[in-house]
Amino acid sequence: MKRSRSCPAPDAVGRKGILGRKVGMTQIFDEDGKVVPVTVIEAGPCPVLCVRTVDRDGYSAVQLGFRDKPRRLASRSVRGQVASLDGRRAKARAEAGVVAVAKAGCEPQRFVRELRGTYDGVEVGQVLTVGLFEGVEYVDVTGTTKGRGTSGVMKRHGFKGQRATHGVKKVHRHAGGTSMNTSPARVFKGKKMAGRYGSERSTMRNIRLVRIDTAGNLLLLRGAVPGPNGSFVVVRQTNKLRKVGGAAPASKKKGGGK
Repeated sequence: MKRSRSCPAPDAVGRKGILGRKVGMTQIFDEDGKVVPVTVIEAGPCPVLCVRTVDRDGYSAVQLGFRDKPRRLASRSVRGQVASLDGRRAKARAEAGVVAVAKAGCEPQRFVRELRGTYDGVEVGQVLTVGLFEGVEYVDVTGTTKGRGTSGVMKRHGFKGQRATHGVKKVHRHAGGTSMNTSPARVFKGKKMAGRYGSERSTMRNIRLVRIDTAGNLLLLRGAVPGPNGSFVVVRQTNKLRKVGGAAPASKKKGGGK
């Protein structure tokens, strides 16, 4: 079987993951009495909607949902995916000996994502909660950054801008030259210019998991995470090894300084 480059190896062990919503930022005190800025994530409960297998789908993954959606707002195919097995049609097919695919038996979900990897013991209809992250120290958070619309080069790319002095005519925040002379007589692709800024997928890695509130389905993560308050995020156990301790590398001296 030819495997796509974007698909992980079939035997890759899936990382712990859950879907959630960014509530906002606050601060708490740790055991030493120090103030810790944290982002509150409302994570789960997330029903398992589908389990992908290599034999049937060509890759391994688990599909999760978050936040119920009214059935009137869901398409017929989505309603059929999560339909209960106690329906009239399901019973008729069972009596006829037709083997149906397992259904989650829940309401349609607003936020649905697939987490790649092999997840042993996870079945369709199972509900995942924040208790899954017991013992996890660092996580990766994927979300959509705040959309800022059309922005100039100073805000979008951090350009210095032109001189704010006499002689510069109303181009103080412009980019200046964008190309060269007769040769090549064009602007190279990828040139940083003004344009749409934000509203892009972003992943922040190695965020420390400060606290887990199982009663309120909350995760408290140190620092900021991408996206505005109320936006959906994906929280996964990090797969990047974080180096702790050890001597810092010696910096090279420039210009033969003493």
